[in-house]
Amino acid sequence: MAQEIKFFDLKKISDSFEPEMSAAIQNVVASGWYLQGQSVKIFEQEFADYCNCKYCVGVGNGLDALTLILTAYKHLLGWNDGDEVIVSANTYIASILAITRAGLKSVACEPTLDDYLIDVKQIEGLITSRTRAIMPVHLYGRCCDMASITKIAQEHNLKVVDDCAQAHGALYDGRKVGCLADASGFSFYPGKNLGALGDGGAVTTNDELLAATVRQLANYGSERKYVNKYKGINSRLDEIQAAVLSVKLKRLDKDNAARRRVAEAFTKGISSQFVTLPYINVCRDFSGDERNVFHIYPIRCSHRDELQKHLKTNGISTLIHYPIPFHRQEAYKEYANLSLPITEKIHNEELSLPMSPLLTESEIEQIVNAVNTFKP
Repeated sequence: MAQEIKFFDLKKISDSFEPEMSAAIQNVVASGWYLQGQSVKIFEQEFADYCNCKYCVGVGNGLDALTLILTAYKHLLGWNDGDEVIVSANTYIASILAITRAGLKSVACEPTLDDYLIDVKQIEGLITSRTRAIMPVHLYGRCCDMASITKIAQEHNLKVVDDCAQAHGALYDGRKVGCLADASGFSFYPGKNLGALGDGGAVTTNDELLAATVRQLANYGSERKYVNKYKGINSRLDEIQAAVLSVKLKRLDKDNAARRRVAEAFTKGISSQFVTLPYINVCRDFSGDERNVFHIYPIRCSHRDELQKHLKTNGISTLIHYPIPFHRQEAYKEYANLSLPITEKIHNEELSLPMSPLLTESEIEQIVNAVNTFKP
Protein backbone atom coordinates (compact mmCIF):
# COMPACT_ATOMS: atom_id res chain seq x y z
CA MET A 1 0.00 0.00 0.00
CA ALA A 2 1.46 3.32 -1.08
CA GLN A 3 2.03 5.95 1.59
CA GLU A 4 -0.55 8.75 1.41
CA ILE A 5 1.03 12.08 0.55
CA LYS A 6 -1.18 15.12 1.06
CA PHE A 7 -0.91 18.01 -1.36
CA PHE A 8 -0.05 20.27 1.55
CA ASP A 9 -0.18 19.07 5.16
CA LEU A 10 -1.20 22.16 7.12
CA LYS A 11 -1.17 20.42 10.49
CA LYS A 12 2.36 19.15 9.91
CA ILE A 13 3.45 22.67 8.98
CA SER A 14 1.77 24.19 12.04
CA ASP A 15 3.24 21.56 14.36
CA SER A 16 6.72 22.44 13.11
CA PHE A 17 6.35 25.94 14.61
CA GLU A 18 5.48 24.70 18.09
CA PRO A 19 5.70 25.61 20.92
CA GLU A 20 6.49 29.16 19.71
CA MET A 21 3.25 29.59 17.78
CA SER A 22 0.94 28.52 20.60
CA ALA A 23 2.85 30.74 23.02
CA ALA A 24 2.42 33.72 20.70
CA ILE A 25 -1.32 33.04 20.43
CA GLN A 26 -1.65 32.68 24.20
CA ASN A 27 0.12 36.01 24.71
CA VAL A 28 -2.48 37.71 22.49
CA VAL A 29 -5.37 36.02 24.28
CA ALA A 30 -3.94 37.01 27.66
CA SER A 31 -3.44 40.61 26.56
CA GLY A 32 -7.17 41.22 26.11
CA TRP A 33 -6.48 43.26 22.94
CA TYR A 34 -7.50 41.55 19.71
CA LEU A 35 -7.67 44.20 16.95
CA GLN A 36 -5.39 47.08 15.97
CA GLY A 37 -2.93 46.35 18.72
CA GLN A 38 0.78 45.79 19.20
CA SER A 39 1.02 42.41 17.44
CA VAL A 40 -0.20 43.94 14.18
CA LYS A 41 2.12 46.94 14.53
CA ILE A 42 5.08 44.65 15.19
CA PHE A 43 4.33 42.38 12.26
CA GLU A 44 3.73 45.30 9.89
CA GLN A 45 7.15 46.69 10.75
CA GLU A 46 8.81 43.27 10.52
CA PHE A 47 7.27 42.54 7.12
CA ALA A 48 8.07 46.01 5.78
CA ASP A 49 11.69 45.50 6.86
CA TYR A 50 11.72 42.02 5.33
CA CYS A 51 10.47 43.39 1.99
CA ASN A 52 12.84 46.38 2.32
CA CYS A 53 10.04 48.90 1.92
CA LYS A 54 8.81 51.74 4.11
CA TYR A 55 5.22 50.79 4.77
CA CYS A 56 3.14 47.69 5.39
CA VAL A 57 -0.59 47.76 6.09
CA GLY A 58 -2.16 44.56 7.39
CA VAL A 59 -5.59 43.80 5.88
CA GLY A 60 -8.18 41.04 5.92
CA ASN A 61 -7.00 39.01 2.92
CA GLY A 62 -5.13 39.16 -0.38
CA LEU A 63 -8.19 40.09 -2.44
CA ASP A 64 -8.80 43.10 -0.21
CA ALA A 65 -5.13 44.06 -0.44
CA LEU A 66 -5.28 44.43 -4.22
CA THR A 67 -8.74 46.03 -4.16
CA LEU A 68 -7.66 48.60 -1.59
CA ILE A 69 -4.56 49.57 -3.58
CA LEU A 70 -6.57 50.18 -6.74
CA THR A 71 -9.35 51.99 -4.87
CA ALA A 72 -6.81 54.21 -3.14
CA TYR A 73 -5.26 55.14 -6.48
CA LYS A 74 -8.71 56.01 -7.82
CA HIS A 75 -9.14 58.50 -4.99
CA LEU A 76 -5.62 59.88 -5.11
CA LEU A 77 -5.10 60.04 -8.89
CA GLY A 78 -8.62 60.65 -10.13
CA TRP A 79 -9.05 57.39 -12.01
CA ASN A 80 -12.53 56.85 -13.37
CA ASP A 81 -14.81 53.84 -13.30
CA GLY A 82 -14.02 51.66 -16.30
CA ASP A 83 -10.37 52.68 -16.53
CA GLU A 84 -8.17 49.74 -17.42
CA VAL A 85 -5.66 47.50 -15.66
CA ILE A 86 -3.55 45.09 -17.71
CA VAL A 87 -3.33 41.78 -15.86
CA SER A 88 -2.03 38.25 -16.38
CA ALA A 89 -4.77 36.27 -18.15
CA ASN A 90 -3.98 32.98 -16.41
CA THR A 91 -4.07 34.31 -12.86
CA TYR A 92 -6.32 33.12 -10.07
CA ILE A 93 -9.67 34.90 -10.27
CA ALA A 94 -8.92 37.00 -7.17
CA SER A 95 -6.69 39.28 -9.25
CA ILE A 96 -9.56 39.91 -11.65
CA LEU A 97 -12.09 40.31 -8.82
CA ALA A 98 -9.94 43.00 -7.21
CA ILE A 99 -9.98 45.04 -10.42
CA THR A 100 -13.75 44.62 -10.72
CA ARG A 101 -14.38 45.55 -7.08
CA ALA A 102 -12.39 48.74 -7.59
CA GLY A 103 -14.69 49.68 -10.48
CA LEU A 104 -11.98 49.16 -13.09
CA LYS A 105 -11.75 46.96 -16.19
CA SER A 106 -9.42 43.98 -16.60
CA VAL A 107 -7.43 43.79 -19.83
CA ALA A 108 -6.09 40.25 -20.14
CA CYS A 109 -2.49 39.74 -21.24
CA GLU A 110 -1.38 36.26 -22.25
CA PRO A 111 1.46 34.55 -20.37
CA THR A 112 4.41 32.76 -21.95
CA LEU A 113 4.61 28.98 -21.99
CA ASP A 114 8.17 29.20 -20.64
CA ASP A 115 7.33 30.40 -17.15
CA TYR A 116 3.54 31.00 -17.13
CA LEU A 117 4.11 34.66 -16.28
CA ILE A 118 2.75 37.73 -18.08
CA ASP A 119 4.26 38.08 -21.57
CA VAL A 120 6.06 41.40 -21.36
CA LYS A 121 6.28 41.64 -25.15
CA GLN A 122 2.48 41.84 -25.39
CA ILE A 123 1.88 44.53 -22.78
CA GLU A 124 2.47 47.65 -24.87
CA GLY A 125 0.05 46.47 -27.56
CA LEU A 126 -2.71 46.42 -24.93
CA ILE A 127 -2.18 49.96 -23.65
CA THR A 128 -4.93 52.46 -24.50
CA SER A 129 -5.83 56.00 -23.43
CA ARG A 130 -7.73 54.47 -20.50
CA THR A 131 -4.95 52.24 -19.17
CA ARG A 132 -3.95 53.21 -15.65
CA ALA A 133 -1.95 50.29 -14.28
CA ILE A 134 -0.20 46.98 -14.97
CA MET A 135 -0.79 44.11 -12.56
CA PRO A 136 1.89 41.42 -12.95
CA VAL A 137 1.17 38.26 -10.97
CA HIS A 138 4.14 36.33 -9.57
CA LEU A 139 2.30 33.10 -10.27
CA TYR A 140 3.32 29.79 -8.68
CA GLY A 141 6.08 31.58 -6.75
CA ARG A 142 8.20 32.88 -9.63
CA CYS A 143 8.92 36.59 -9.94
CA CYS A 144 7.94 38.37 -13.17
CA ASP A 145 10.35 40.42 -15.31
CA MET A 146 9.86 43.53 -13.21
CA ALA A 147 12.59 45.62 -14.84
CA SER A 148 10.91 45.41 -18.25
CA ILE A 149 7.43 45.94 -16.78
CA THR A 150 8.58 48.97 -14.80
CA LYS A 151 10.22 50.47 -17.88
CA ILE A 152 6.99 50.14 -19.88
CA ALA A 153 4.97 51.63 -17.03
CA GLN A 154 7.27 54.62 -16.67
CA GLU A 155 7.20 55.30 -20.40
CA HIS A 156 3.40 55.37 -20.37
CA ASN A 157 2.88 56.98 -16.94
CA LEU A 158 1.24 53.87 -15.49
CA LYS A 159 1.26 52.42 -11.99
CA VAL A 160 2.57 48.91 -11.31
CA VAL A 161 0.60 46.93 -8.73
CA ASP A 162 1.98 43.43 -8.35
CA ASP A 163 0.10 40.45 -6.99
CA CYS A 164 2.54 38.77 -4.59
CA ALA A 165 0.08 36.29 -3.10
CA GLN A 166 2.19 33.28 -4.14
CA ALA A 167 5.68 34.74 -3.96
CA HIS A 168 6.57 35.71 -0.38
CA GLY A 169 10.35 36.03 -0.24
CA ALA A 170 11.06 35.72 -3.96
CA LEU A 171 13.98 37.81 -5.18
CA TYR A 172 14.51 39.85 -8.34
CA ASP A 173 18.00 41.29 -8.85
CA GLY A 174 18.63 40.86 -5.14
CA ARG A 175 15.43 42.64 -4.06
CA LYS A 176 12.42 40.93 -2.53
CA VAL A 177 8.93 41.15 -3.97
CA GLY A 178 7.00 43.74 -2.02
CA CYS A 179 9.38 46.54 -2.97
CA LEU A 180 9.50 46.05 -6.75
CA ALA A 181 6.29 47.90 -7.70
CA ASP A 182 4.45 51.07 -6.75
CA ALA A 183 2.40 48.90 -4.41
CA SER A 184 2.15 45.17 -3.71
CA GLY A 185 -0.65 42.96 -2.46
CA PHE A 186 -0.01 39.85 -0.33
CA SER A 187 -2.22 37.03 0.89
CA PHE A 188 -1.51 35.11 4.08
CA TYR A 189 -4.02 32.34 3.36
CA PRO A 190 -2.93 29.29 5.39
CA GLY A 191 -1.44 27.43 2.42
CA LYS A 192 0.85 30.27 1.32
CA ASN A 193 4.62 30.22 1.82
CA LEU A 194 3.93 32.64 4.66
CA GLY A 195 0.52 31.54 5.91
CA ALA A 196 -1.64 32.51 8.86
CA LEU A 197 -4.11 30.27 10.69
CA GLY A 198 -6.97 31.94 8.83
CA ASP A 199 -7.37 34.73 6.33
CA GLY A 200 -5.00 37.67 6.27
CA GLY A 201 -3.24 39.97 3.84
CA ALA A 202 -1.05 43.03 3.51
CA VAL A 203 -0.20 45.97 1.29
CA THR A 204 3.42 47.05 1.00
CA THR A 205 4.62 50.28 -0.59
CA ASN A 206 7.12 53.13 -0.32
CA ASP A 207 4.33 55.67 -0.91
CA GLU A 208 3.36 57.22 2.42
CA LEU A 209 0.11 58.77 1.14
CA LEU A 210 -0.97 55.54 -0.54
CA ALA A 211 -0.30 53.55 2.65
CA ALA A 212 -2.29 56.03 4.74
CA THR A 213 -5.19 55.96 2.27
CA VAL A 214 -5.24 52.15 2.19
CA ARG A 215 -5.28 52.09 5.99
CA GLN A 216 -8.24 54.49 6.08
CA LEU A 217 -10.17 52.63 3.39
CA ALA A 218 -9.66 49.35 5.25
CA ASN A 219 -10.98 50.91 8.46
CA TYR A 220 -14.42 51.99 7.24
CA GLY A 221 -12.83 54.91 5.39
CA SER A 222 -11.83 56.45 8.71
CA GLU A 223 -8.58 57.74 10.13
CA ARG A 224 -10.24 59.02 13.31
CA LYS A 225 -13.10 57.14 14.97
CA TYR A 226 -16.54 58.16 13.70
CA VAL A 227 -15.03 60.54 11.12
CA ASN A 228 -15.24 58.96 7.67
CA LYS A 229 -13.37 60.45 4.72
CA TYR A 230 -14.10 57.57 2.31
CA LYS A 231 -16.76 54.95 1.75
CA GLY A 232 -14.49 52.28 3.10
CA ILE A 233 -14.73 48.66 4.15
CA ASN A 234 -13.77 46.60 7.20
CA SER A 235 -10.57 44.73 6.31
CA ARG A 236 -8.08 44.46 9.14
CA LEU A 237 -5.45 41.89 10.04
CA ASP A 238 -6.24 40.65 13.56
CA GLU A 239 -3.82 40.34 16.45
CA ILE A 240 -3.72 36.53 16.57
CA GLN A 241 -2.93 36.18 12.86
CA ALA A 242 -0.25 38.89 13.13
CA ALA A 243 1.38 37.09 16.07
CA VAL A 244 1.38 33.80 14.14
CA LEU A 245 2.87 35.50 11.07
CA SER A 246 5.66 37.05 13.14
CA VAL A 247 6.66 33.58 14.32
CA LYS A 248 6.56 32.13 10.80
CA LEU A 249 8.34 35.06 9.13
CA LYS A 250 11.55 34.22 10.96
CA ARG A 251 11.75 30.91 9.10
CA LEU A 252 10.47 32.01 5.67
CA ASP A 253 13.81 32.18 3.86
CA LYS A 254 14.86 28.79 5.25
CA ASP A 255 11.53 27.25 4.20
CA ASN A 256 11.80 28.76 0.72
CA ALA A 257 15.29 27.26 0.37
CA ALA A 258 13.80 23.87 1.33
CA ARG A 259 11.10 24.29 -1.33
CA ARG A 260 13.83 24.90 -3.92
CA ARG A 261 15.55 21.68 -2.85
CA VAL A 262 12.29 19.77 -3.35
CA ALA A 263 11.86 21.39 -6.77
CA GLU A 264 15.43 20.44 -7.68
CA ALA A 265 14.74 16.80 -6.78
CA PHE A 266 11.55 16.80 -8.85
CA THR A 267 13.23 18.41 -11.85
CA LYS A 268 16.23 16.09 -11.80
CA GLY A 269 14.18 12.98 -11.07
CA ILE A 270 11.13 13.27 -13.34
CA SER A 271 11.90 11.93 -16.80
CA SER A 272 8.44 11.17 -18.20
CA GLN A 273 8.01 12.03 -21.86
CA PHE A 274 4.37 12.87 -21.13
CA VAL A 275 5.15 15.67 -18.68
CA THR A 276 6.42 19.23 -19.17
CA LEU A 277 8.35 20.48 -16.15
CA PRO A 278 8.27 24.10 -14.94
CA TYR A 279 10.87 26.49 -16.27
CA ILE A 280 14.00 26.83 -14.16
CA ASN A 281 16.79 29.30 -14.87
CA VAL A 282 19.09 28.35 -17.72
CA CYS A 283 22.02 27.20 -15.59
CA ARG A 284 19.61 25.10 -13.48
CA ASP A 285 21.38 26.33 -10.36
CA PHE A 286 18.52 25.88 -7.91
CA SER A 287 20.39 27.13 -4.85
CA GLY A 288 20.98 30.46 -6.57
CA ASP A 289 17.60 30.75 -8.30
CA GLU A 290 15.93 32.72 -5.52
CA ARG A 291 13.63 34.35 -8.06
CA ASN A 292 11.39 31.30 -7.58
CA VAL A 293 10.09 30.28 -4.14
CA PHE A 294 8.01 27.37 -5.57
CA HIS A 295 4.73 28.07 -3.86
CA ILE A 296 3.55 25.49 -6.38
CA TYR A 297 5.45 23.00 -8.53
CA PRO A 298 3.33 23.07 -11.73
CA ILE A 299 3.78 20.38 -14.36
CA ARG A 300 1.83 20.15 -17.62
CA CYS A 301 0.41 17.07 -19.27
CA SER A 302 -1.95 16.76 -22.24
CA HIS A 303 -3.47 13.78 -20.38
CA ARG A 304 -3.74 15.75 -17.14
CA ASP A 305 -6.88 14.13 -15.73
CA GLU A 306 -5.52 10.63 -16.35
CA LEU A 307 -2.25 11.58 -14.70
CA GLN A 308 -4.06 12.97 -11.68
CA LYS A 309 -6.01 9.70 -11.28
CA HIS A 310 -2.80 7.70 -11.66
CA LEU A 311 -1.11 9.71 -8.92
CA LYS A 312 -4.14 9.38 -6.64
CA THR A 313 -3.99 5.59 -7.11
CA ASN A 314 -0.39 5.82 -5.93
CA GLY A 315 -1.37 7.73 -2.80
CA ILE A 316 -0.44 11.20 -4.06
CA SER A 317 -2.82 14.14 -3.80
CA THR A 318 -2.55 16.88 -6.43
CA LEU A 319 -4.41 20.08 -7.30
CA ILE A 320 -5.13 21.94 -10.53
CA HIS A 321 -4.18 25.62 -10.63
CA TYR A 322 -6.64 26.43 -12.16
CA PRO A 323 -9.20 24.30 -14.02
CA ILE A 324 -11.21 27.19 -15.52
CA PRO A 325 -9.68 30.49 -16.71
CA PHE A 326 -11.47 33.68 -15.69
CA HIS A 327 -12.85 34.38 -19.19
CA ARG A 328 -14.63 31.01 -19.15
CA GLN A 329 -16.25 31.59 -15.76
CA GLU A 330 -19.97 32.38 -15.54
CA ALA A 331 -19.10 35.36 -13.37
CA TYR A 332 -17.17 36.93 -16.26
CA LYS A 333 -19.28 35.88 -19.23
CA GLU A 334 -18.73 39.34 -20.74
CA TYR A 335 -15.17 38.17 -21.51
CA ALA A 336 -16.27 34.89 -23.11
CA ASN A 337 -15.37 36.05 -26.61
CA LEU A 338 -11.70 36.54 -25.74
CA SER A 339 -9.21 34.37 -27.58
CA LEU A 340 -6.51 33.34 -25.09
CA PRO A 341 -5.07 30.10 -26.45
CA ILE A 342 -1.93 30.03 -24.29
CA THR A 343 -3.91 30.69 -21.14
CA GLU A 344 -6.39 27.97 -22.05
CA LYS A 345 -3.62 25.50 -22.81
CA ILE A 346 -2.09 26.08 -19.38
CA HIS A 347 -5.45 25.73 -17.63
CA ASN A 348 -6.20 22.53 -19.56
CA GLU A 349 -2.83 20.88 -18.83
CA GLU A 350 -1.54 22.20 -15.48
CA LEU A 351 -1.22 19.86 -12.49
CA SER A 352 0.42 20.82 -9.20
CA LEU A 353 2.49 18.21 -7.39
CA PRO A 354 2.72 18.22 -3.58
CA MET A 355 5.05 21.00 -2.45
CA SER A 356 6.16 21.63 1.11
CA PRO A 357 9.43 22.49 2.85
CA LEU A 358 8.78 19.41 5.02
CA LEU A 359 8.54 16.80 2.25
CA THR A 360 10.86 13.90 3.04
CA GLU A 361 13.26 12.19 0.65
CA SER A 362 11.08 9.07 0.61
CA GLU A 363 7.99 11.13 -0.21
CA ILE A 364 9.82 12.92 -3.01
CA GLU A 365 11.02 9.59 -4.39
CA GLN A 366 7.47 8.21 -4.28
CA ILE A 367 6.14 11.21 -6.21
CA VAL A 368 8.91 11.07 -8.82
CA ASN A 369 8.47 7.33 -9.38
CA ALA A 370 4.70 7.68 -9.71
CA VAL A 371 5.02 10.40 -12.34
CA ASN A 372 7.62 8.41 -14.26
CA THR A 373 5.47 5.26 -14.37
CA PHE A 374 2.48 7.09 -15.87
CA LYS A 375 1.42 5.92 -19.33
CA PRO A 376 -1.73 7.36 -20.93
